[in-house]
Formats: sequence, structure tokens, C-alpha cells
Amino acid sequence: MNPRLKALFAITLIAVATTIAGTGARAAATLPNPTVDEQLATKKGERTIVVAGGCFWGVEAVFEHLKGVKNAISGYSGGSANTAEYEVVSSGRTGHAESVKVTYDPSQITVGQLLKIFFAVAHDPTQLNRQGPDIGTQYRSVIFFGDEEQKKIAEAYVTQLDQAQVFPNRIVTEIVPLKAFYQAEDYHQDYLRFHPDQPYIVYHDLPKLENLRKQFPELYKK
Repeated sequence: MNPRLKALFAITLIAVATTIAGTGARAAATLPNPTVDEQLATKKGERTIVVAGGCFWGVEAVFEHLKGVKNAISGYSGGSANTAEYEVVSSGRTGHAESVKVTYDPSQITVGQLLKIFFAVAHDPTQLNRQGPDIGTQYRSVIFFGDEEQKKIAEAYVTQLDQAQVFPNRIVTEIVPLKAFYQAEDYHQDYLRFHPDQPYIVYHDLPKLENLRKQFPELYKK
């Protein structure tokens, strides 16, 4: 059992036993569409963006269930290549954040729509250096932009959401340039799909998919 499961197994078992499955995650936030966004491309293609927001298992699963997303890969960003290993990243001293590289078709979905899902469903952007029970800088909220357009859209959307006060607290999401993305170990990939009954998944991540399905049915794919 990996370190996260060792630390949280007892907690999640108690939580699942004493609550209805799914109440461990916050309800999806109701967010406006971004006022600054890219236009849908006229031709199919592939673009990527890297985001981080707590444990990558749930973030990856959310994006994998979005129409227009070709794949989502769990990994590490923010630190160096020689520390991009789960056991080392878990120390919280590597500069890495558990991240997800999202590859999408710009003719089907925009960066702004991806960020709306990121803020509304995938995680809580007002939690600093943590996400629910997961604490440490490796669980911080980050948008690793790949170009100036992604940076502009991300910064404008954070400002828009803060000004609209859609969250009770200010957004703490970092918006920084992507230097590198290192794919995580194989056992982290598609973790939710392969372990749907794991207590951490049941309590913290399956509710995210349910929120996505209910709030964004036009974007949800099975």
C-alpha cells in the first residue's frame, strides 16, 4: 500500500462507514463561462495543458470523462527530473505538484471550458497547499500554462471568478509556465477506473464524476 493510502485508509474507512458515499467531496460550484477564451478551432487537432489540484487520481478521472479530451495522464510538474518519483514527491520538498496533462481537441473544447471544469468540479481552488485530507505543497492548485494564450485566459478567468465572488474565499491557484511534465508510475494511471471500490476513490473522487455528469451533461462522456 502506498504512503497516501497508509495515511488515509483508516480515515476514509470511517468516513465511508458513517456517511453516504459521495458526501466527502464538495458540491460542484456554479461558475460563469469565461469572458476571455479562445475560439473553437475549425479543424481537429491536439493541444495540451497541465493542471494540478490535489491527488491526481480524481483530477485525471474528471478530464478523461470530458468530451473533447483525448487523454489525461497523471504525473509531476514543478520540480526536477531526478525527483519525479512518487515516494520522493510525497515528501513535499521537491517543488513538484501532482499534475495531470490534458490532451484535447481544440475544435471540440476550449481552454476556458477546461478551466471551468477544473475550478467547478475537479478541485477546490481556494485551498492553499492542500486538497481535502491531502496536505502539502505537492497538492497545491496550479495551472502550468504552455503559451501566452493559455496564460491570458487563465489569469482573466481567475480575476473574473474572484470579482464575482463565486467562492467564499479567494482563489489561490498558481499560474506559472510549464517547464516539464514527468509521467507518473504506471500504477497511478487510470487509478479510478481500475480501483472504483477503493475507499479513498469512493469518498473523494467518484463524487467529482457525479458532479460532472449532473452539472455538465453536455460535456460528460462515459
